[in-house]
Amino acid sequence: MRHWLETYRAFLRIAVLEQLQYRASGAIWMIGSVLEPVVFLVVWSTVARSQGGAVAGFTAQTFAAYYIVLMMVNHLTFTWVMHDFQFRVQMGQLSFALLRPVHPIHEDVAANVAYKLVMLTVMMPALVVLWYAFEPEFALAAWSTATFVPALLLAFLLRFLAEWTLALATFWMTRVTAMNQIYFSLQMFLAGRVAPIALLPAWLGDLAHGLPFYYMVGFPVELLLGKISADAALDGLMAQLVWVAVMAALIALVWRRAVARFSAVGS
Repeated sequence: MRHWLETYRAFLRIAVLEQLQYRASGAIWMIGSVLEPVVFLVVWSTVARSQGGAVAGFTAQTFAAYYIVLMMVNHLTFTWVMHDFQFRVQMGQLSFALLRPVHPIHEDVAANVAYKLVMLTVMMPALVVLWYAFEPEFALAAWSTATFVPALLLAFLLRFLAEWTLALATFWMTRVTAMNQIYFSLQMFLAGRVAPIALLPAWLGDLAHGLPFYYMVGFPVELLLGKISADAALDGLMAQLVWVAVMAALIALVWRRAVARFSAVGS
């Protein structure tokens, strides 16, 4: 345990310093992350007002609550590794990572956490502005608020492991951009980012609950907002645990085969 604490302390220190060095670039990325939910919030709030004040139980104020929470959950769970891995392999950066006595995934976890911590300086002011601009309406319950914390942690682990698994396709494919785009498109719809799952057609909602995307973003958002029952919350937590185990097993299996066929490229 002491070894891993020291390892992560070193990785986090380096990652935070790196993020502070490129904070302007990070801030620009964060502006895009804020704009996405704001656009959907404006669209669905307008739809709600045009439909007499509500759509599928969502009013303009509850849409505001949904997308504000979604903005924070998306920030705290997202990763960029699947977009970065191809560059790492082709430019030879992975060769150096493989020389270290720890799995490269640990450095990626530290870098991801450091980015999120540093960029909270941009996210929190945006949260305050959106709160006053759209006047969200929350109906929080003690049990759902408490359950939200482990659900958020599992959502982060699931999304990180799933996208790290997807990134390993780089060892078999020269270009993975198209595959990444397919994944991103599916996640946008099935994770509840474009619209709450309740607004999707019934068959698409059922599909979303059977795939891991919903449990990466939409589930913790709906849990905090009290949109699901206690029984459904327990089922959701169990689904998250199962999917996390599946993704961890896939990484363990695929990583051995990926490294076995890896050949250094770049300089």
